[in-house]
Amino acid sequence: MSRLQFIWFDFGGVLSPPIPALFAQYQVKTGLDPQVLQQAMQDVADDLGVPMLAPIECGLLSEAEWGRRLEQALRRRHQHLDVSRARLQAFGEHWFAGVPANAPLVAAVRALKQAGYRVGILTNNVQEWSPHWRAMVGLDEVIDLLVDSSEQGCRKPDAAIFDIATLRSGVGAQASLLIDDLAENVAAAAALGWQTLHFIDNGQALAHLQCLTGVSLLHLAQEYQR
Repeated sequence: MSRLQFIWFDFGGVLSPPIPALFAQYQVKTGLDPQVLQQAMQDVADDLGVPMLAPIECGLLSEAEWGRRLEQALRRRHQHLDVSRARLQAFGEHWFAGVPANAPLVAAVRALKQAGYRVGILTNNVQEWSPHWRAMVGLDEVIDLLVDSSEQGCRKPDAAIFDIATLRSGVGAQASLLIDDLAENVAAAAALGWQTLHFIDNGQALAHLQCLTGVSLLHLAQEYQR
């Protein structure tokens, strides 16, 4: 295995709370059941023949247009559904409001950078959501690179976005590490020769990173409460 040079962190589910927790928090804000909302997201994507969040993560639709189609999809299946508490055409602002970052992993990014590793964020994300999630994690002055699907027109697990990441970093796949909570993304990176860490929880991920890098990280899981 080549010496590790560049560590790429996923955002959603790694630097943020787990995705199910985000849907649960959104339900508190809006009253929308996660399964109902996810089905509507899938319906919008199915109309375009793409994966569930690809319409906005690849910039095929604007946030406003996606939100409009999302409301239509919700009403097709649930004619009398109350969506009055949801601001679907400004989804990102409402989705991220009051959501904390995953503090132990954010602290790990800072510690690894301080130890001399190059660090970046490789994320499937949405152009209009950028101000909200970037303010949430507060790493703009720390990371070396941000590769965002909405700016590249391709998304994990597509090989193209991993190629873009290695090209921009100047670091080959064998010396690059992806930390991601989705098994399909981890498998795709591994197939391209990347080092990978399938994020399950903070303790597991920090222990793995500490073993891999020699940087003291495991204590962060105890120091921060999610």
